[in-house]
Amino acid sequence: MDTALSFLIIIVGAASGFFLGAYLHKKQLSAAFEGAQSESKKILEDARREADQLIKQSLREGKEEAKNRRKLFEEEAKKRRADFTRLEQSIQSKEQNVDKKYQGLEQKEKDIETKEKRVQLEEKRYVKLLAEAEVALAKTQKTLEKVANMSADDAKKELMAAIENQARKEAQTTIRAIEAETRKEAEVRARSILSVAVQRLSGEYVNDSTISVVQLPSEEMKGRIIGREGRNIRAIEQATGVDLIIDDTPEAVIISCFNPIRREIAKITLERLIADGRIHPARIEEAADRVTTEFDLILKEHGEQAAFEVGITDLHPEVLIYLGKLKYRTSGLQSVLQHSVETAHLCGMLASEIGFNVKRAKRAGLLHDLGKAVDQEAEGNHALLGAELCEKYGEHQEILEAIRHHHQEELTNVGPLAVILVAANTVSMARPGARKEVLESYVKRLEDMEAIVRTFEGIEQTWVLQAGREVRVIVKPEGVSDEDVVDLANNIAFKLRTEVTFPGQIRVSVIKEAKFTEFAK
Repeated sequence: MDTALSFLIIIVGAASGFFLGAYLHKKQLSAAFEGAQSESKKILEDARREADQLIKQSLREGKEEAKNRRKLFEEEAKKRRADFTRLEQSIQSKEQNVDKKYQGLEQKEKDIETKEKRVQLEEKRYVKLLAEAEVALAKTQKTLEKVANMSADDAKKELMAAIENQARKEAQTTIRAIEAETRKEAEVRARSILSVAVQRLSGEYVNDSTISVVQLPSEEMKGRIIGREGRNIRAIEQATGVDLIIDDTPEAVIISCFNPIRREIAKITLERLIADGRIHPARIEEAADRVTTEFDLILKEHGEQAAFEVGITDLHPEVLIYLGKLKYRTSGLQSVLQHSVETAHLCGMLASEIGFNVKRAKRAGLLHDLGKAVDQEAEGNHALLGAELCEKYGEHQEILEAIRHHHQEELTNVGPLAVILVAANTVSMARPGARKEVLESYVKRLEDMEAIVRTFEGIEQTWVLQAGREVRVIVKPEGVSDEDVVDLANNIAFKLRTEVTFPGQIRVSVIKEAKFTEFAK
């Protein structure tokens, strides 16, 4: 019985333990489930917060990107407005320059009209004086017939001789005054006459110096160059400052301009536009600006080549650019750069003969016409302008002195380099062929000049010097007065000017020398 009770107790204890364990396990499972639920809620809340943060960050980034794009758009728009403003200012500036030139032309026309009125007044005064002279002549003739008991013919001859002498003296005084006044306006009138004559001349030399020909791949390209209603050709002429001539010449366009540098820039621009194929006003302006910017490199290459040919390697880069510009300036049949190189070689030869510094002499010869590369905006003689440029870039004082005096006829108080440069420059300019003149015509012109001078009375000896640039005359002192010497110089200059064709100018020097010899015995 005890055994059964023990067994029952064990069974009851086991059942109690089982139910107690099941209850505890259930409670533990319930706690774990509640913990899992709270954990899942926490995870969901964290996920919501992270999602909110991502959404806010995306909104901020979107707003920032929109703000940056708007800023870039405003900057681009501002830049475009600035470009349009600059272009408008450039157009206004060009219009103002055109207005100024037009006003200058109007002022010149007014000055010419004023001078013409002055000449008309002088003509009226001359007619009046002539009438008064005729009246005085009649009175004098009657007086002479009464007082001198002379025949009318004798009185007339004597009166005419007296009046002729007096008129000659007055005429000489008037001529000198007119010449002095004329010299003041001669330069302006001469430039106008020369420009008209050069534009009218259609010879080979002027054509070669004022036009360039651009070859076209086909005749259709002419229409593209002209553009709709001529807008392309106008854009080319405005951007480059040249005249574009499109005529019946097959597959060719002619560029005309008296400025050789602008003509060369226009030629390169047009060739690039033809090769590219895109020809419209915006592209034309862009190509012209690019070629203008790059043209300094082309000029520098020309200058370096000339300096290398002479043997000079240490010139300033700006000086090389000015030298390159001389390639597009002409002097006779030569470019000024070719003339400068030739003068440099001659200076070196002369310097070596007399034992002078050859390198410095060549340097002076190469740079002596550098002032011709300066545009017309700079006023002054090209020799002085060249000396100023060379001084600006650190050339030696002896070279500056030589450049400054290389066109002076009388060289006093100057160094040997100036004398060498003057001699070399004269030889280079005056040699046959340099000034478009063959030897036969050159010699014939000198002979004609001597023959013309010998036709005047009272001349003892005549020389034509400096390749026809100076005529020197020695007169007989016993037959020519001091006043007659002045008249003789004027008459010789007038006859040479009317009967001989010559470049530049001729200096006429009339010399009267009296020598008296006596012996003391």
